[in-house]
Amino acid sequence: MKAIVVGTGYVGLVTGACLADVGIHVACIDIDQEKIDRLKQGILPIYEPGLEEIVHRNAEKGRLQFSTRLDEHIAGADAILIAVGTPPDEDGSADLKHVLNVADEIGEKLQDYAVIATKSTVPVGTSLKVKAAVEAAMNRRGQHIPFDVASNPEFLKEGAAVRDFQSPDRVVIGTESERARSVLEQLYKPFQLNRHRVIYMDIASAEMTKYAANAMLATRISFMNDIANLCEAVGADINQVRSGIGADPRIGSKFLYAGAGYGGSCFPKDVKALIHTGREHGQRLRLLEAVEAINNDQKQLLFKKLQAALGKDLQGKQIAVWGLAFKPQTDDVREAPALSLIDALIKAGAIIRAYDPVAVEEACKHIPHPVTYTRDEYEALEQADALLLLTEWPEFRLPDWERVKSLMRRPLVLDGRNIYNPAQLRQQGFEYHGIGIPLR
Repeated sequence: MKAIVVGTGYVGLVTGACLADVGIHVACIDIDQEKIDRLKQGILPIYEPGLEEIVHRNAEKGRLQFSTRLDEHIAGADAILIAVGTPPDEDGSADLKHVLNVADEIGEKLQDYAVIATKSTVPVGTSLKVKAAVEAAMNRRGQHIPFDVASNPEFLKEGAAVRDFQSPDRVVIGTESERARSVLEQLYKPFQLNRHRVIYMDIASAEMTKYAANAMLATRISFMNDIANLCEAVGADINQVRSGIGADPRIGSKFLYAGAGYGGSCFPKDVKALIHTGREHGQRLRLLEAVEAINNDQKQLLFKKLQAALGKDLQGKQIAVWGLAFKPQTDDVREAPALSLIDALIKAGAIIRAYDPVAVEEACKHIPHPVTYTRDEYEALEQADALLLLTEWPEFRLPDWERVKSLMRRPLVLDGRNIYNPAQLRQQGFEYHGIGIPLR
């Protein structure tokens, strides 16, 4: 079987590598020549646990190829998966220009029947636009090659994307063609040997499923952050509240952690896009508007806590930041709480020393301000007036607190992920502030 994956970001590269790892011949296509050249040298554009080994192994065996030329690989392809970016436009809508450009090129180059499936997160109705773009390109060349369009949204978690692809909790396929269903069923069969996890539905429902899933998870996060802030006001502990409500099987314990706000490439973008889709169809999604507003406010919560502890004037204050990625096990800093927080701190005159195990290079591209990036977490603490924990990397969970205290000018810890024990730190002489944790 032969597949083409267009786009070599998180979704495209993980998809291509994992498909190749089960014996499918895969060509990963991207218009970025430099990225393709580096991939051919075995240099990945992203950090994702386990991915590098799979890419190297399958590239060496010839099952995984990288190219900027779709036309050189399209012959005989059973499936063409579109996995390019859909960044938010100024009005919050998903920008589909990259998806439709790919569809246009497929229409120009297609030689044999293939299933064209969108893995990119796209609004309802995009598959119709993809089909129209392919047909328009074919009409220009005066040919019509049979094809089907399907929706095959991804549900990968950054930091666990390889595991999620290899052992999915579900594979959603939206199609109205038995032929397309048969091709995609064969494509995903190697990942379905233990139990049947493929869910078939119509295309519009598949497109909506992806947005609804991310919106639900974002809603749980903002709900918990809202409750956490109320907990502080009334003297309750959000960690205890989380245990109490998470024990209810109707609620469950996942995505019930309060913190400094959500970020990444999916939740912020997809919530905005779904709100925009609602407005386009005369449906105001008031709950998601609140989810977005709560998250934007939450990203500034630690700034307010820091001002409450150190005073409104932060001019010249040295602040240590642990963690720049939006979550552990990734170098992705898109929409990360660290970005908006560091921006606010520097504008307030603070001096930032920051450390992240893998995300420093990416952070440099997104933070336009002068920041000192250190070699390890302890170097960031030198003469610090406060420590801000923003990403719960495992290596931050049990630091040498005596060493931490000796390095800091003031033993002030603001825990943006609630990973530390407040009583223990306070007993060791630290001033501790968490999210939704009372000062006692």
